[in-house]
Formats: sequence, C-alpha cells, structure tokens
Amino acid sequence: MVRRVVAALLVPVTWSPPGVDLTAWRAALAEDVVDLLARLAQAEGAIAATADDLKLAEEIAWPGMPVYEVPTPTYLPVLAAAAADGFDQAAVIAADAPDVPGMILGKLLRPLENKAVAVAPGGPGNGLFGLATSLPAPDWLADHTLDDATAQVLRRNAPRPGDVSSTPEWRRLRGAAELASLDPALEGWENTRALLGG
Repeated sequence: MVRRVVAALLVPVTWSPPGVDLTAWRAALAEDVVDLLARLAQAEGAIAATADDLKLAEEIAWPGMPVYEVPTPTYLPVLAAAAADGFDQAAVIAADAPDVPGMILGKLLRPLENKAVAVAPGGPGNGLFGLATSLPAPDWLADHTLDDATAQVLRRNAPRPGDVSSTPEWRRLRGAAELASLDPALEGWENTRALLGG
C-alpha cells in the first residue's frame, strides 16, 4: 500500500484584513488547513516549519501529526523529511488557503501514477498552491518557495515538459481580492471565519 503524506508548509504571510492582527490571521489560516489534513482518508497530514515557526506548528498540530523542522520555507527539505519518514508520495501545500477542499488535494496526488511531479497553481501571481511527487524527489526538481515556483519554472529542468503535470488551481489568501472570493456557504475554515466575524 502506498503511503502518502500531505504537509502544510508554514509560508510567510504578509497581509491581513483591516483590523485583523497579522499573527492571529496567519495562525487561523494555517490551523484551518491543518484541520482539513487531519481528516484526510487517502493520505496522512503533517506540518513543515522553519525554526522560527515551530511554536505555531506545535500549537496547531493534531495529536500524533508529524512536525518537520526545515531549514528554509521551500519544498525540497519537506520532501526529504517525508522520504526519511518512510512515505512513498508527498504533497507540500501552502498553509494560507484555509477553505481548500479535500478534492483539490486528491487531484494533486492523482497524477503521480504516471507523472513525476504534479503542481497546483495558487491563483494569479501567487506561485503554487501545492506540489506533489513520488519519493525520493527526482534529481532534476529544483528547490523553490511555493511563492516563486510555477509549472513553467519546474518544466525547465525536467527531462520532458510532460513530466510536470498541472492540476486545478486553488487560490491562496494573499490580499483583498482573494478574500472577496471566500464562499461562506463552503464548510470548514472555522478559525478564519471566526476572525472575520462569522
């Protein structure tokens, strides 16, 4: 049986809605993502964080959920930690998309049956929402932050452009435009919803 992990990477968050404390906002976004990961049926959940963010990671982790300390907020160290933990496949997602549906995560992992790497764009100008690969990660996969990576950037080093599969995008909450697209009818994202006044 293939062991899969989806790790929420605590990425920098530089914007919060007017009147909302940035630290509290970042924590709420991440906690909502982690709560979704804890309920996944087809993969295990984990959190990846630099030393500066370990305290937050430990506060929002569910019991028994791995917390990987990584030297940089990039995806290759997370993939290496997941490989060392015995996983066969791993996805690294940005912890600033609190209302992401589990279906999007399934679509990110599905191409790994016949593609080396799968990526989900993070919305206009927002890099990637997530990246998935079988482990160990391919030698040609260059390390980037999720903010800086795109499918086009990763395809430059791939043996064949088709080795990197693009899956449906999911926008990250990086500013007022993305905030306006939150759907109150969607279940989940309770922590973020509470900060926004319900």
